[in-house]
Amino acid sequence: MSKRALVVVLDSVGCGGAPDAEAYGDAGTDTIGHLYEGITGFRLPNLESIGLASIIDLAGEKVSSDRVSAFRLTEHSAGKDTTTGHWELMGCPIEEAFFTCSEFPADFLVSLENASGTRFIGNKIASGTDILRELGGEHLRTGHAILYTSADSVLQIAAHEESFGLERLYEVCKTARELLDQSGMKVGRVIARPFTGDESNGFQRTPNRHDYSLTPGETVLDRLIAKGVDVIGVGKISDIFAGKGITRSHSTKSNADGMAVISQLWNKRQSGDHVIFANLVDFDSLYGHRRDPEGYAQCLREFDVWLGNFLPTVGEEDLVIITADHGNDPYHTGTDHTREQVPCLVLGAKNFNCGEMSEFSDVADCLYRFF
Repeated sequence: MSKRALVVVLDSVGCGGAPDAEAYGDAGTDTIGHLYEGITGFRLPNLESIGLASIIDLAGEKVSSDRVSAFRLTEHSAGKDTTTGHWELMGCPIEEAFFTCSEFPADFLVSLENASGTRFIGNKIASGTDILRELGGEHLRTGHAILYTSADSVLQIAAHEESFGLERLYEVCKTARELLDQSGMKVGRVIARPFTGDESNGFQRTPNRHDYSLTPGETVLDRLIAKGVDVIGVGKISDIFAGKGITRSHSTKSNADGMAVISQLWNKRQSGDHVIFANLVDFDSLYGHRRDPEGYAQCLREFDVWLGNFLPTVGEEDLVIITADHGNDPYHTGTDHTREQVPCLVLGAKNFNCGEMSEFSDVADCLYRFF
């Protein structure tokens, strides 16, 4: 009988400051804990039933099954970004921190402009929504693309889908990825940030974001494929791993879309051993960075409702792991990710012991032992 597993990364759903959080300016952060404290009546009954209650210390709450295990995981790689977190979860920690800067070097920009045939404005640390308000009008008037970064290792390029063109934006980002790799600047991701709208009605980012990541070293995904396991990426997983270690990919536009794809793939009952590896990004991109606790809480409620419908479809021989890649406490100052531990909720197969888990890379070990 074939085996199947599901790994869901709730992007940015941290559960309290990591031991070194203070070094990152994140002392006292606790993404999910602060939501429970700050949102009246906030509860996630289905996540609580598979171990979240023990992680956030809800008195009197019990897990639903002896197959359930819950852990807090600590990241050892330097950084608090999506790429670093996902790579370490899959057994590829980062020994040397990715390149970050407040602005990209002038000679790199000249090379990028020459190679892409595009001029750029911006080149600074900025919030994605703030920089559209600041430079969206200039972009429309000049046709120059907006280039910016953040505290994470990212080069982001924003352009209007209609006046600049979506495919042209993607090509510019591919060129940027190539030039960064040639220059030796280890930037984790180049992100295409398409938007629509105008100065009169405001600018809105669209779901057609695309990430161009560094290529990781060997991960457990590569090892599973070598054993004949089908690795199915959902959401931006394939982007995060630059397509490496992924046999099939399903891009998604939102959490709701991602959850629907997970359900469809799970219920289809694929032939052969397979793992569905999904990222749900709305927690982070729509609510964490925008410091919107109410929106973040509602997004988690929506996932919890979906989970309640999904759990009855998990068989005794299946493995389900729900975890996160970093924090993004909507009550914290600034707009960046927060250096936190993350929850790891495991619904293990019958007679399968996931073992003690305390580090991000333990997820990779658990997954490999299961197959």
